[in-house]
Amino acid sequence: MFPEIEPYECGMLDVGDGNLVYWEESGNPGGKPVVGLHGGPGTGCSPAMRRRFDPRVYRVILFDQRGCGRSVPHAAEWSTDLSVNTTAHLVADVERLRVARGVERWMVFGASWGSTLGLRYAQLFPHRVSEVVLVAVTTGRWAELSWLYHGLGVFFPEEHARFRAGAGGGAVDLVAAYDGLLNDPDPVVRERAATDWTEWEASIVSLRPGHRRGARWADPVWRMGFARLAAHFFAHRVWLPDGRVLADVGRLRGIPAVLVHGRWDLQGPVGTAWELARAWPGAELVVVPGASHAASDPGMAEAVVAATGRFASRS
Repeated sequence: MFPEIEPYECGMLDVGDGNLVYWEESGNPGGKPVVGLHGGPGTGCSPAMRRRFDPRVYRVILFDQRGCGRSVPHAAEWSTDLSVNTTAHLVADVERLRVARGVERWMVFGASWGSTLGLRYAQLFPHRVSEVVLVAVTTGRWAELSWLYHGLGVFFPEEHARFRAGAGGGAVDLVAAYDGLLNDPDPVVRERAATDWTEWEASIVSLRPGHRRGARWADPVWRMGFARLAAHFFAHRVWLPDGRVLADVGRLRGIPAVLVHGRWDLQGPVGTAWELARAWPGAELVVVPGASHAASDPGMAEAVVAATGRFASRS
């Protein structure tokens, strides 16, 4: 990736409903605008996201989605109202950020959950999107979510047994069960659920031997916010009719895109990216051999930088 870089400007955007969203800009202030949408939901943006874009060319605009990172109030606080944190709210926040930063059109970059959010934003505001780059593609279908928290257990039986046990053992819908536990009045119950949820997530992100989870996985505040937001969004099936993102792919006509996906991404199998590319004539699918879901897997960084570089000179 490109060398580490610090933001030249940052701030808090009032998006309504009592929420302030952290944003930052780095790279070239007069360059090609790109908005970066992080995964999760609830991981928050990271310094590594800035390094995926040529800082001489791109004006890189990142933000922490509602309830996570440096945005307030944080989902780790039990008193935080998550009823005003939905896909529709986040799409509206992206558009508010565009207006606030004085951007006419921008490239949309999204990873994992951020790809679902980016696709929905582009479908609703196609005239504001110049290009799209998606990594570890997801579309929010129930089949994808069910696989992630139920079906994938066939590859990680020991880890999934612990995950099931944390939900109460007899739960049919593990996501709904955890959503309840993460909103329990008892902080001990919430803490245990957050630990069990994030342990499952950490165990499936990479197939690479020796893969090390980042320091944030040990942070109880980050764990709680991430688990609570992910369970909240997925228990509500991201507030979209099942298959809506793929069904509305026609709205993206004329927008060029590159989809980067690991061949061995078990967390989100490559079939979803393939379906999207097949339905979207302007999209090119790049499958990275040997890579899974982790951005640090061999070949992923090179493929992502190549994808963003593809549009660097496009006006």
